[in-house]
Amino acid sequence: MSSLLPPCPEPEEKIGEPQQLIQLGAAGDEPCLRADAARNRARLLDAAARLIAEHGAAGVTMEAVAAAANVGKGTVFRRFGDRTGLLMALLDHAEQKMQAAFLGGPPPLGPGAPPVERLRAFGIALLRRLAGELDLQLAAEAAADRRYAVPARRVQHSHVVLLLRQTLPHADHELLAHTLMGYLNPVLVHHLTRQCGVPMARLENGWNDLVDRITAA
Repeated sequence: MSSLLPPCPEPEEKIGEPQQLIQLGAAGDEPCLRADAARNRARLLDAAARLIAEHGAAGVTMEAVAAAANVGKGTVFRRFGDRTGLLMALLDHAEQKMQAAFLGGPPPLGPGAPPVERLRAFGIALLRRLAGELDLQLAAEAAADRRYAVPARRVQHSHVVLLLRQTLPHADHELLAHTLMGYLNPVLVHHLTRQCGVPMARLENGWNDLVDRITAA
C-alpha cells in the first residue's frame, strides 16, 4: 500500500532512554512557573475540579472558577486563555501519566512486549481512562479544525504508527493509525456507553478484535 500522507513526527521510542512528555496545554505555557504562579495555578485547578465534582463539566466556566477560587476573572483568563485551555489543564496530569506508562512503563503497555500486545494494551488503557473522565473529555474536545493537531492526540497517533510499523512494515501506517484512533474517540465512547448502553467489556473486546484483524494482514 502506498503512503498517502506526509510522515507524522515519530516518538523515537527507545528502551532505557527517558522520553519527554507532551502536555495538553498551549505551547506557550511556561515550562517552570514561579512558586507563587504555581500555587495560583494549583488553586484554580482545585477550584475547577471541585466544580466538576459538584456540577459536572458543564458547570465549569471561567467566571465560576474565578468565584470558587476567590480571584478575578481576568486571572483565570491570563492563566489558561479560555475555557478549553482550563479543561485541557485539568486533563494534563492524566495525560502525562498515560504517556509515561506507554513510553517507559512496564509491559505490555510500555516497552518490552511484542508490538501487537502493546497496541492491545494501549487501547484498553485509553478506553478505561476515557470512561473515567468522559464528561471532561467531551467538554475539552477541540473544534474540528484543531482536533487532530492537539499535542496529546498527535503523540498517541504517533505511538500507534510506531507499533503498526513494527508489525506491518509495508502498510500505510498513518492511515491505519487514524482508523484505530477513531475507535478511541471520546465522542464515540460516549455514544456507545451512555446512549447505546454498550458495556465497557464489549468495547474492550471490540478493540482487541479490531487490532487482531488489522495486524493479521
